[in-house]
Amino acid sequence: MSEQVRVDEFLTALLSISKPLEPFAMPLLDAHGATLAEDVYVGERLVMKSGSRIRSTQIGLAASIGLKALPTRPHPRVVVISAGPDLVEPGEHLSPGEEYETNSWLLTTSVREAGAVGYRVFSIPDDEARLKALVEDQLVRADLVVVSGERRDESFDLITRALSSLGEITTVDLAIESSGRHNYGLIGPDRIPVVTLPGDPIAAYISLELFVRPMIRTMLGSSNIHRPSVKARLERPIGSAHGARTYLRAFLSEDGQSVRALPDQEDLVTLSDANALIAVPESEVGLEAGAAVTVVVLRRRYF
Repeated sequence: MSEQVRVDEFLTALLSISKPLEPFAMPLLDAHGATLAEDVYVGERLVMKSGSRIRSTQIGLAASIGLKALPTRPHPRVVVISAGPDLVEPGEHLSPGEEYETNSWLLTTSVREAGAVGYRVFSIPDDEARLKALVEDQLVRADLVVVSGERRDESFDLITRALSSLGEITTVDLAIESSGRHNYGLIGPDRIPVVTLPGDPIAAYISLELFVRPMIRTMLGSSNIHRPSVKARLERPIGSAHGARTYLRAFLSEDGQSVRALPDQEDLVTLSDANALIAVPESEVGLEAGAAVTVVVLRRRYF
């Protein structure tokens, strides 16, 4: 039986099972995009600070001072397992009642954008023993496992049983509008963190942004694990569900002063159009135009 938890409680639980990966010296090109694990000095001068992302400028600086490698926390390896028997690979023919599989593509590329090495595994078996074997096979290359099943309760229960046979799993009913149940825990002999996300692509993406991304950034040893957030004024009124946190796909103005919720929030197009999420507290059922809201910034501008 699941218990309902708030966003901050769930995030705290997930971060408690996410640890920075062990650092090692990586060749310069391999270190690019990862996190510096130690301060780098030239004599007594600090030239690169631990916890910072290694960008091209840091690679150039390292080369200029004669370093061929940097002390680096590697990119976490994240295995994304998704889909079910009624979902079809893009490009294939759809039969009645079927739909194209979306989540594994969306989530694998999202974890890569967060700084991880993402591995996509399509098709969740509808048999518990086969699903358990599939997950076990992936643990050898995983620092984190993310599972997204279908929207049917049977799929969630199957995933829960299979994961529970591999380790310690907790099920929670997350207090986010249109989200629902999630699992988290540690599985396998190496106690690899695992998180399950909703089958709905929009709900899965929001959960990944709020919860999985900070886990990845923590494993990277990054000094910034959360997306930036700002206060902005609503251009138009919005509504939300009482008692649950609501995240609305939105467009934040270039100056960061105003924000508008995108229409048709049930449409997957909102994910590609949005550059921000409006966070509406559990206590609110609606906010008028001009109200100040917290906005999670997904990207600053389009290129």
